[in-house]
Amino acid sequence: MKIGGATVNQIPLDWQNNTQNILDAVAEAKRQSIELLCLPELCITGYGCEDMFLSEWVPLRAWEELLKIRDHCKGIAVSVGLPVRIEDIVYNGACLIQDGKILGITFKQNLARDGVHYEPRWFDAWKSDRIVEIERFGESIQVGDLIYTVNGVRVGFEICEDAWRKKDRPGFRLCKRGVDVIMNPSASHFAMVKSLLREKEVVIEGSQNFRCVYVFSNLLGNEAGRMIYDGDIIIGQVGRLLAVNKRLSFDRFQVLATEVNIQDPADSKLIRSKDNKERNEELAQAVALGLFDYLRKSRARGFVLSLSGGADSSACAIMVAEMVKRASSSLGWEKFNAQFGLDSNTKDWKSAVGQLLTCAYQGTRNSSEQTLQAARHLAESIGAQFHHWLIDEEVASYTTKIENAIQRHLTWATDDIAMQNIQARARSPIIWMLANVHRAVLLTTSNRSEGDVGYATMDGDTSGSFAPIAGLSKVFILEWLRWAQSTLGHEGLAYVNNLQPTAELRPPDNKQTDEDDLMPYRVLVEIETHAIEHRRSPVEVYRLMKASHDRVKLKAHITKFFRLWAANQWKRERLAPAFHLDDINVDPRTWCRFPILSSGFADELNKLQAET
Repeated sequence: MKIGGATVNQIPLDWQNNTQNILDAVAEAKRQSIELLCLPELCITGYGCEDMFLSEWVPLRAWEELLKIRDHCKGIAVSVGLPVRIEDIVYNGACLIQDGKILGITFKQNLARDGVHYEPRWFDAWKSDRIVEIERFGESIQVGDLIYTVNGVRVGFEICEDAWRKKDRPGFRLCKRGVDVIMNPSASHFAMVKSLLREKEVVIEGSQNFRCVYVFSNLLGNEAGRMIYDGDIIIGQVGRLLAVNKRLSFDRFQVLATEVNIQDPADSKLIRSKDNKERNEELAQAVALGLFDYLRKSRARGFVLSLSGGADSSACAIMVAEMVKRASSSLGWEKFNAQFGLDSNTKDWKSAVGQLLTCAYQGTRNSSEQTLQAARHLAESIGAQFHHWLIDEEVASYTTKIENAIQRHLTWATDDIAMQNIQARARSPIIWMLANVHRAVLLTTSNRSEGDVGYATMDGDTSGSFAPIAGLSKVFILEWLRWAQSTLGHEGLAYVNNLQPTAELRPPDNKQTDEDDLMPYRVLVEIETHAIEHRRSPVEVYRLMKASHDRVKLKAHITKFFRLWAANQWKRERLAPAFHLDDINVDPRTWCRFPILSSGFADELNKLQAET
């Protein structure tokens, strides 16, 4: 049997786009003579509909789209994902259609409820072995924990989270029921190196343990704003990887299939993969796709960026450049230019960047010639529009008004934070104005390490519509920029990669650096891993780290981290939406929730001081 998976780039509640992508994928599968096709989870509605899943009309409209799709499934068996409402309860279903007939709908038995996922808010988990009949438009349909027969082959389903459960994985029961093929329609968000984990734990181990063919098919693209889906299609059989597609495509859909021999797995056809899973490269491709989809789906006319010459804003600029290079190379200039309304004669990536990215260096008397040079050199190297102005006049105006109000002069000795922050905030209105004029997405440059400890000025350097790198640590960003210079050929990063990270908000003779203000970034990231990702207490973090650090300094760093973390939750609540790119994220709307008001770990930090 020729079995395949398809990935589609969907938009929540965009019925025309979503159905058309599905129909085009089915048509391509039929052209390839595929007999059994797996489409992703909730592909009719999009996975990211959130509370709209609780409405009555969304599941009903999804059913209407399902009937349209059914009519195009002659001569093929296709699974399609959609929400189904039964007696005011919504379930996450995979509907199997064969030869234009609905064979049944399998419902998800394990709901994702950690990290970025909140599925129990919208769906109920289906109980194993339960099967019922529902009626839709006068037609009676079996739903629940079903087994299907397609051309003599027994088929069952695991739906995304189902496959990640060690003990309650439906595959064990499907195996006992004698299935030949397990299909896994998924909406599994991108994170670096996660695809390798899917291959090993879901497909290879699943197909081995259940002695079956296993087909995994994931959503594609930046569907709803924050999460990127890599469009993974993976096919395995009894512990052998048969086929893996090239992920993170700019196409609307992809189809991958192979010939499998159910009785003699050694005779199944192996397809070599061209996918690149190197961490730096897959991040570059993921962010490029994420920005591409964000720009086209938001219908904005480009990006605006306050380019400081530092690592964070430079990373954002390079990512936009990579979006242009990769998308234009994949789609061709005609499609790329038409997508964003660019000059039809554009055939060069730097020219396209110049039409889509506008950068501004907003200096003060505390800014250095080195960062100006770094910003200008980088912008010119990628073809971005570049502006340079000073904001000292605005800073002086704000400062004078406050001094007149409080009847005293502001000084660095008594008003350090206020005098730093007003410089960052004075930059915000003017860069917003530039973004409004261009009808562009304003990119903000906050990173995850700064988000941990609130090392960012609210309504200043955090201002923006979207934060591409807020899910990445400072350590990784610095490493990635060096990789981008050496591997991607962005020599415009030469100045940036030779500068020490600094906010440049204090007078130059202060020699301000980020690590002097905070702590060494590598220490900060190590504390973050233990404290936030693994949820350890201050004492537990200390015990895990003390063997490789100066203990006095380590206590000070841990104390500072936890105090700043607790005090700055209100900032994290207001950070711009960001891509989820790593195993950890401090955005409370997607991964890590924490109270705005708390004890500040007072008791726990007191116990830390008693540790030896």
